[in-house]
Amino acid sequence: MSAEKTHEQLEHAGEHEGMTRKKIWQVFFYLLGITALEFLIALYILPEGYIGQGLANFAYIILTLVKAFYIIAYFMHLKFERLALKTGLTVSLIFIVYFIILMLTEGSYLGVHMN
Repeated sequence: MSAEKTHEQLEHAGEHEGMTRKKIWQVFFYLLGITALEFLIALYILPEGYIGQGLANFAYIILTLVKAFYIIAYFMHLKFERLALKTGLTVSLIFIVYFIILMLTEGSYLGVHMN
């Protein structure tokens, strides 16, 4: 019985062998760098007028999505899951974002034309 358990543990360890301490620290420093870049944009670039508010918002959204990818992929172990699960979650997220955009657009239209 212990030989079977050892074999199962080895298979399970093989699935997640990509998450070493080195990889965890590497992802941590990526997240730290992206956060520092967001602070630099907020504290130095935006107030000086080098870029507009719209471009800064776009940069924040892109940087936040990159941070979300790293958190979901490595710390929530989605990178190590099967393709079917990744595809299902991605398609669901796309539809949720699409419906949020539709509702905001509709609400904006009604807010302008109903008053």
